Amino acid sequence: QVQLVESGGGLVQAGDSLRLSCAASGRALPVYAMAWFRQAPGKERDFVATISANGGGTWYADSAKGRFTISRDNGKNTVYLQMNSLKPEDTAVYFCAAGPRALMRAAGFNYWGQGTQVTVSS
Repeated sequence: QVQLVESGGGLVQAGDSLRLSCAASGRALPVYAMAWFRQAPGKERDFVATISANGGGTWYADSAKGRFTISRDNGKNTVYLQMNSLKPEDTAVYFCAAGPRALMRAAGFNYWGQGTQVTVSS
């Protein structure tokens, strides 16, 4: 089993940047694809970005493309989401997930963190 803990969220203004971190423990992180999802109040949990187990492939939601970057440091058992040019519509709880493949579907991931709140003011 894998345990995931997100951190790095906070309150920022539009145009600011944040870097979210997801620290993993348990089974070795290099065997898992990782992803970030987000969920705003009253909305579905939406895909943001995913990265393959070896870090060689990344995929992004259209809303994140060009602004967000997913990366991983398997030596530190950590996955990151660098978020630049933040917009109010990015406000959500951001969740880290681990699974067998780099997918865009929440159902494809087996393990989830508790989430970290990102709030972007106008």
